Amino acid sequence: MTQEQQLFDPDLAAVLPALAGFVPVQMSLDQLEYFRSLSSPPRDALIGDGPVDCVDHTIHGYKGDEIVVSVIARKDHDRPGPGIYFLHGGGMVMGNRFAGAAPIVQWALKHDAVCVTVEYRLAPEHPGPTAVEDCHAGLVWMATQAQSLGIDPGRIVIFGGSGGGGLAAGCTLLARDRGGPLLLGQLLQCPMLDDRNETPSAHQYDGVGVWDRTSNLTAWRAVLGARCGGPGVSPYEAPARATDLRGLPPTFIDVGGAETFRDECILFASRILAAGGECELHVWGGAFHGFHDIAPQTAVAQACIIARENWLDRLLQRK
Repeated sequence: MTQEQQLFDPDLAAVLPALAGFVPVQMSLDQLEYFRSLSSPPRDALIGDGPVDCVDHTIHGYKGDEIVVSVIARKDHDRPGPGIYFLHGGGMVMGNRFAGAAPIVQWALKHDAVCVTVEYRLAPEHPGPTAVEDCHAGLVWMATQAQSLGIDPGRIVIFGGSGGGGLAAGCTLLARDRGGPLLLGQLLQCPMLDDRNETPSAHQYDGVGVWDRTSNLTAWRAVLGARCGGPGVSPYEAPARATDLRGLPPTFIDVGGAETFRDECILFASRILAAGGECELHVWGGAFHGFHDIAPQTAVAQACIIARENWLDRLLQRK
C-alpha cells in the first residue's frame, strides 16, 4: 500500500494517479501559466443549453478599475428570489468566474435564485488586497442592483471554495465592518484562510494529494509578497488573522480531513462558535482538497454535496 493509499479515502486514492500533472502539487510560480490554462473554462462549459440566462455587466472594482460580473438566472425568473454571490477558487492566482460555478446554475434552477459571479483580478499581477476588494465591490453592486436583478436583498448568500472561500470569508468581514451589504449566510468550501501555513495539517500534506503546502505558499506569496507570514497582513486578506469573529452570518464550512487547509478551517469554525456565532462544520475523513468537484461520483463527495445542499435549503427557508 502506497503512502497516498494510506492517507486518503480508498475511492479518492484511486483517482489520484490520473490527476498527476493536472493538479497543483509542489507548484512553483513558473508553472502558474500552465495551471491557469487548465483552470479557466469557457462560458459554454458552464451554461451549455440550460434554461438560464447569463448576462455580463462591467462594474467598478478596487480603485475604480473595471471588472466584469456575470448574472445567471432562470429564463422565467420574474419575481424577487434569493441571491447567490459566487467567488471562484484557484488560490487567488488562477481560475475564472466560471470555474467551479456549476452549483450556482443548479441553484438558479432549483431555488429560482439570481446568481452573480465576479471576475476578480488575480495575483501576482494584482497583489492583495485587490482580489478581496474587487469581490466586495461586486457584492455592493449586487446589493444595490437587487431590485433590477430580481433579488430579495434580505436573502443574499456568499459562496466560495478554496481561494474563493477565503475571499468569501474576507468579503464577509468587510461587509460586517463597512456596514453592509447584509448577508443571510456564508458558504465556505475548503476555504484558504491562513497565509502562515504552520498548522499540523499544513506540514502533513506537502507533496501529496491536491493543492499541498508548497503550492499554497507559492500562491500566498504571489498575493502578499514580502508581507506573507508577517505582521502586516489584514484579516480581510487572510481571514484567519481576524481577532474578532462576532456578528457574522450563519456559516457553513467543510474541508477534507486529508488536506493542508484542514486545521485552519477547524480553528476558524471553532472561533466563530466561541464568538457566539452559528457555524456548521464538516471534516470529510480521507478527503483531499476539492474532492467534491474532482471526484463527485465517490461516496464521500456525494455525502459532502448532500450536506451542503441541505444547509442551503434550510438557510433559504428562514425568510
